[in-house]
Amino acid sequence: MRVLEELQLVDKETRRLAPKADVLLSQLEGDAFAPSIQNSMIQVASGSHGDVTSLRDELLQGRARASSVAEPLGLAIAAAGTMPLAHRASLAITPRSRYMEMSADYALLAREQLICSAQIHVEVRDRDQAVAVSPGVSRHLPLLLALSASSPFSVEGSDTGYASSRDLTGQRWPTSGPFAPVSNAKEYDELVDTLIKAGVIADEAMMYYSLAPSVSKPLLELRVCDSCPSVDAISTIAALFRAMVVREAALVDASTPTPPLNPTLHRSMMWRASRSGLEGSLICPETYTPRPAAEVLRSTVELLTDELRASGDLEMVTRFVEGIIRTGTSAYRQRRAYRSRGRLDDVVDQLMSETVGWLTEYKGTEGSLFGAYRPTTWVQSGYIDEAVESNGADRDVYAGVLATARELGAVELRKQQTVADRDLSAAGVTFRATGMDTQQAFPMDMVPRIITAREWGHLTAGVEQRAKALNLFLNDIYRDQDIVRDGIVGLDILEKSPGYRSTGRAAWRGAVRNHISGSDLIYSEAGWQILEDNVRQPSGIAFGVEARKMMERNYPELFATAPQPLNDPTEGYAMMGETLAAALPPHPQDDPRIVVVTRGKDDPSYFEQVKIAEVSGIDLVLPQNLLIEDNVGWEVGPRGRRRIDVMYLRMDEDMFLSSRGADGAELRYKMLRAITAGNVTVANALGNGVGDDKAVYAYVPQMIEYYLGEKPILASVPTYLCAIREHRDRVLERLDQLVVKPIDGYGGAGITIGPEASDEELQERRQELLVKPEQFVAQEVVGLSTLPTFDGAAMQPRHVDLRVFTHLRASGSGVTVHTAPAGLTRVAPAGSLVVNSSRGGGGKDTWIVTEGQT
Repeated sequence: MRVLEELQLVDKETRRLAPKADVLLSQLEGDAFAPSIQNSMIQVASGSHGDVTSLRDELLQGRARASSVAEPLGLAIAAAGTMPLAHRASLAITPRSRYMEMSADYALLAREQLICSAQIHVEVRDRDQAVAVSPGVSRHLPLLLALSASSPFSVEGSDTGYASSRDLTGQRWPTSGPFAPVSNAKEYDELVDTLIKAGVIADEAMMYYSLAPSVSKPLLELRVCDSCPSVDAISTIAALFRAMVVREAALVDASTPTPPLNPTLHRSMMWRASRSGLEGSLICPETYTPRPAAEVLRSTVELLTDELRASGDLEMVTRFVEGIIRTGTSAYRQRRAYRSRGRLDDVVDQLMSETVGWLTEYKGTEGSLFGAYRPTTWVQSGYIDEAVESNGADRDVYAGVLATARELGAVELRKQQTVADRDLSAAGVTFRATGMDTQQAFPMDMVPRIITAREWGHLTAGVEQRAKALNLFLNDIYRDQDIVRDGIVGLDILEKSPGYRSTGRAAWRGAVRNHISGSDLIYSEAGWQILEDNVRQPSGIAFGVEARKMMERNYPELFATAPQPLNDPTEGYAMMGETLAAALPPHPQDDPRIVVVTRGKDDPSYFEQVKIAEVSGIDLVLPQNLLIEDNVGWEVGPRGRRRIDVMYLRMDEDMFLSSRGADGAELRYKMLRAITAGNVTVANALGNGVGDDKAVYAYVPQMIEYYLGEKPILASVPTYLCAIREHRDRVLERLDQLVVKPIDGYGGAGITIGPEASDEELQERRQELLVKPEQFVAQEVVGLSTLPTFDGAAMQPRHVDLRVFTHLRASGSGVTVHTAPAGLTRVAPAGSLVVNSSRGGGGKDTWIVTEGQT
């Protein structure tokens, strides 16, 4: 058996395909390397091998040779059916006459041939035997395709929804399909001649059937597979394919050949394999019913046991198969890499690493879900795992869900996770992380966070206290500024805050300003602490609700272990509707109307905005549909002009005020007059950005004592104000030990984590602190707690935080405060301490026990 695989060439700096195959090939010696139709691809051919071990070794050596020559050219190689950072306009057909003619003759098909496959050739008695065994062997093509699946992304970088989009693209050629409808080699050659004479193909090499006899040698060629980054996977496919051919040849010789599948059924089976890879079900070729792909793979190995033992491949193939089942296909691994941080660069980096022989191996008990899990204690690393003790034992409150996860195992959890991801995409539960071009399904993990009733009572008391103090502060600084006059907060702190705006004075005196607050909490050695306040436009409530729906729908066995009674996060929607209804301006109309103001589909949390409007029975409105006339707000749309009383603002304040309304005029001044006149409420209020300021954050404990006469229930993280010379100098001395944040940053933007930063990043931040120190604060590195998070093959500890939503409503002469029973647990990307949806990562369902448990 031998392998001919196509490899993609990648520019190491840009991570994009590089049309430099001609340059690379000019420096590669030997017949093993050849060009392909696109100048961003090369072909690498192995020699013929009798066992899978020697084949695997040569494949690694060939890739290593190509990689070593590519490195000085600024290139890398990657084996994948498609690459996600390829732009067709920047690529070129290989400058050889055959490929140029193909481009001219086949136009779109040739130009879009940015797909790479792997071919496997197996020796047979003669070419007639190659034709004779093809119908029987073709029954296994869906499984072999699923094993190799490595093309989930289009060349533009969007998720195709398929594990192998390459197979779908390849089926467009006129000479594609499972095998040619002929009875022997002579008929096959006649078919080739007819197609050449008809002008359909240029030569016999353009017969793109998944199974086909060699043009001149006694070989059967398998062409169904994606180019595969895992050498173990492609070696396993080669060994299985040869065993299939040997078995079917014996059946043909015994005049008991395996009958071919019905063409429509076969096409459906191939579609299913392209769609799901090994992460879903395949259609069983015996019963035509769905069957877990892992079961199909294991039963196929069992079917071929005698042939694999005879070739000496059984032990290694069995080991490789279990490894593939445990780690998943390349398509699955690529999606997880992307959803970890929302960066296609990470996908390309992973493909380049796996291609030259690196693939994550999980240490510990083989196949164990927690075999590599290493919880640590405060003393060892500064953080604690909320679910697992330092000795590996489950904490009592998590014992049920973790035991059930172990019973299900990695393969079943990955299958359920794949379905959950698909359901989230179908439901439109999407978010766009910073730097992403498109929305993606918001990653949700199946291990929940569990908060006892006692803990929840403590947290709600703390966030409600904080929300009330911040509301009083915002009202004060935009009116009398008592807190400044009494020396609690310096005027310079306010004036240096980018969020302190004259627009804040438009709201009516005594009104609620932070109608809906989002408090970000962390659990650390110091217990529960407030990490950040969000009083502008905190998002996340809808994602918390969808996390619960996902658990109920996609992980019923895990959800069945939930302690009772449990919170109902959907109550958060009703609470939001009630809060907005209570936010009426002093002069509302008789039948008040509330709208959500959005910038539209480009907003990272657009899904949530749509959901809030839908569930609350209110409308989404774009700024260009707003009209302010005679100090009254209107929506202008298909149903005419309709007055608006409350605008729930879910876009940046500056963008909103500078937008042009329905009359073409800028909204700013007319909107401010309408608010001041008491005809419109903007929730949350304009000017609230000062409350999110990281420097102002440092004074919230003093605000609580000043306005409420109470001690803070929840502590803040100690903060250095770099605007103070003494603080800045201390920060500069310990820059590599501290977290430095822009005072107006949100979404995790602009943060430097000293222990994780490069020398270049620290030097750049040092210069910024010397030039504009007032724009930064610094904090000690806080050891955020961790929770088990499934990475596709095993559980790994990931840092988490918790966003809690607090509502304030005017009531008579006072304000009432309410906390939604729908916390959103957010998960940091692997290896990161930054827990923020805008930086990637994901979320978990938050199980809040509403009574009884402590």
